[in-house]
Amino acid sequence: MSTTFFLVRHAIKEKAMGDVPITPKGILQAQSTARSLCNLPITTIVTSPLRRAKETAEFIALNTKLTISEDSRLRERANWGDLPEQTFDEFVAMWERCTRDPDYIPPVGDNAKQASARLSSLLLELAKIHPPESNIVIVTHGGLITDFLVHTFTENQLNVWHPHFVAVQSDLVPECSITKLIYENGNYKLDVFASVEHLKS
Repeated sequence: MSTTFFLVRHAIKEKAMGDVPITPKGILQAQSTARSLCNLPITTIVTSPLRRAKETAEFIALNTKLTISEDSRLRERANWGDLPEQTFDEFVAMWERCTRDPDYIPPVGDNAKQASARLSSLLLELAKIHPPESNIVIVTHGGLITDFLVHTFTENQLNVWHPHFVAVQSDLVPECSITKLIYENGNYKLDVFASVEHLKS
């Protein structure tokens, strides 16, 4: 008996510090994503508490007639604005160092291993408490998705989806892309990675 997770990256956000909303283009992305997911037997929606994820999730909830639950384990590894007076360039440098070195402890937020463990704990918990064959939408962040994948699958498994997956992971998950994971008997199968087909119609 399996559980299917649809990992959705939030829609395009405003380029500003802090807990920012999605843009008008992001709203269109979220609406397209919601339309594609409403054709599936979605049972649960869980979102990051950050505004860009919650707003994306709200469109999905509207189309699927489901309520949303928030879980802090779905926060991004770090968010620009969490560290007072950190410039954007400093944030990017910190982010890139975390990506290169999963053990590096940043001055704010989590390292890549900690972020992966957060998402892993939530997925295992959801698989345990929901009935078999549940279809669960997780609205979160691109960095968290790749952190989890890099620490869950082998590099050879990931290179099926991109020949240099680990090296370029930060560029692989577009806004409102959908990654489909199937969890069964303690193992994950990566069934779809970062699909944006639903945004092209």
